[in-house]
Amino acid sequence: MIPLDSLRARYLDGILAASDEAALEDLRLAALGKKGEVALLMRELGKMSPEERQTIGKALNELKDELDVALRARKASLGDAALEERLRAEWLDVTLPARPRRMGTIHPVSQVTEECTAIFADMGFAVAEGPQIETDWFNFDALNIAPEHPARQEHDTFFMHRAAGDNRPPHVLRTHTSPVQIRAMQAQGAPIRVIAPGRVYRMDMDQTHTPMFHQIEGLAIDRDISMANLKWVLEEFFSAYFGTKVKTRFRASHFPFTEPSAEVDIQCSWVGGTLKVGEGDGWLEVLGSGMVHPKVLTAAGVDPSQWQGFAFGMGIDRMAMLKYGIPDLRAFFESDLRWLRHYGFSALDMPSTHAG
Repeated sequence: MIPLDSLRARYLDGILAASDEAALEDLRLAALGKKGEVALLMRELGKMSPEERQTIGKALNELKDELDVALRARKASLGDAALEERLRAEWLDVTLPARPRRMGTIHPVSQVTEECTAIFADMGFAVAEGPQIETDWFNFDALNIAPEHPARQEHDTFFMHRAAGDNRPPHVLRTHTSPVQIRAMQAQGAPIRVIAPGRVYRMDMDQTHTPMFHQIEGLAIDRDISMANLKWVLEEFFSAYFGTKVKTRFRASHFPFTEPSAEVDIQCSWVGGTLKVGEGDGWLEVLGSGMVHPKVLTAAGVDPSQWQGFAFGMGIDRMAMLKYGIPDLRAFFESDLRWLRHYGFSALDMPSTHAG
């Protein structure tokens, strides 16, 4: 049998002299591998007497542990030396300016909401808010929507669950932000001039409709407000929002909460499949409007014999699609970061009446 002292000395010297990890691995295999010298010596233990087996077996295990520790220590030392050499060879100029990087992204809905708010604020409109879960009365009855109206059916509106025996009034996910107008008039009375942006919910889902979307509605009540004032407000808004003079066209329509009622179209053209607002001889429907129905004023605690005014409502998501060329409404809610980076806005972009 080879003396263990000479075996230990030979391998420890070899480990200390190893210049890289490849040489160190060769030494490990030669000493501790399945066919290494220590392993071969371990196989000879079966041929020895019990006394020799106990003594030499213990010495071989101690040698195996000692070589393993030495190999690990030398490997760590070689790694540290390689890192130090790499750090000496590499350098970084910390005085160079940082790479430009967008600090977050603003969703188009948030951006357009702020743009619209800024434009209407310049025309004297305050912002009013209300709950997204509304009573049946605020969402329908106060707005002169009859019990048999299709909008009050479950195929169009999300009704909140009520337990058996619950006598509280029915609650719904609001189908429009018009209930905010009722609450604002109840709280403030007349005269009043407010806009009501927010989320609304309806059972609809296709390229241009989603179950949850965003609206902004406007309300102006005073003693001598007319449809002429409504037309001026909308044309001023569209011109500021699209950055060009925009003509409007009113078409007679019917809404339970306004009388007379009108659908509003804006002037546009289609050139090469691209929509251009404010030019051409085409028209695009964008919102509904009209003079507030006397029954709505009465429900809100405003005397219709003394006060009158107009109301209008439009989809914020649709306005974003028109201005920024977004083709599919469903993408607004898919949480696709690639889409958001493409259509989103810088967190430092401040909306104003002259630039979005």
